[in-house]
Amino acid sequence: MAGLGARAVATSIGLAFLLVAGCTSNSDEDAAVTIEPASAAQSPTQNTAPAGIVHPVDQPIVSITFDPDTRTAVAVTDVGNQILLFPGDDLAAPPRVIPLAEGVTQVSLAPGGVALLAMDKQIGRLDLHTGDLTFVPAQGDVRSVAQFPDGRIAMGLGNGEIHIENLETNESQVIDGLTSVDALAVVGDTLTALDRGQTSVTAIDVPDSSLGLALRAGEGATQLTTDHFGRILVTDTRGDELLAYTTDALMLRQRFPAGPAPYAVAYDDQSDRAWVTLTETNEVVGFDLSSGAGVETARYPTVRQPNSVAVDTVNGDLLIGSATGDGLQQIPTRSP
Repeated sequence: MAGLGARAVATSIGLAFLLVAGCTSNSDEDAAVTIEPASAAQSPTQNTAPAGIVHPVDQPIVSITFDPDTRTAVAVTDVGNQILLFPGDDLAAPPRVIPLAEGVTQVSLAPGGVALLAMDKQIGRLDLHTGDLTFVPAQGDVRSVAQFPDGRIAMGLGNGEIHIENLETNESQVIDGLTSVDALAVVGDTLTALDRGQTSVTAIDVPDSSLGLALRAGEGATQLTTDHFGRILVTDTRGDELLAYTTDALMLRQRFPAGPAPYAVAYDDQSDRAWVTLTETNEVVGFDLSSGAGVETARYPTVRQPNSVAVDTVNGDLLIGSATGDGLQQIPTRSP
């Protein structure tokens, strides 16, 4: 396994040169090569009873995010422009509905019980304690958003630009060169971007306002999350793998088969388990990443089309949203 990991890293570094060279070319003919972005597989009808409890939700859930500060599950649906807030202690209770003027592309969390909403030409700052919503203007279609420890906000745009805004000083910077910024990860003071069109992860040199090292992320990367070790976990949906990168120096440390069409990914810092949904088989799988290869520790049947997963890090419950309207699934994963 160590030899395989070394080959994977070497291959990624070689491809990194090609990616960076493509992004920095001055010729239109030599522009960065892109592919059709990967997406979740169309799940079959679920013939196995989902594990745990399924709470009825009459709308397809596009994403689910869990905020441990307020113990709130934040759900984005594809019906209407709204956010649903479920109390983590009683997911069967009616959700609080936050109406919006437009749809939300992605949700990320900021300290103090704040959810950041990526939207068209703005981001929303949703106070999960009060439900109050404020907006920060953006110069384009925001696909992803993340907050630095010092409060600066990074916005990933559909045109491949990253805009970083300091709301206290009104200072801003723009970093371009990607084809689309579909996800952002902040680990300490480092910023890393996922570009689905190039199926790449790229370190962002924020002080220099430039792109750093770029690594190929499998055959069709789609989602990412971080863990308390400072790693970035990426699902390669087209290549059926889970990839783990370090960020102090961007490097592919682990890659291993995850199952058919892995898509959503979450990490439980308390039990040190990565959880990955398999959209081709309607399952969620837990992996121990402490060794050189991921070791499967649990596998559960899910609701149909499990396109999103979050972890209640207090009790270890998995929350899985069905993108076909089959509900919000809650799976206990820790022994009483």
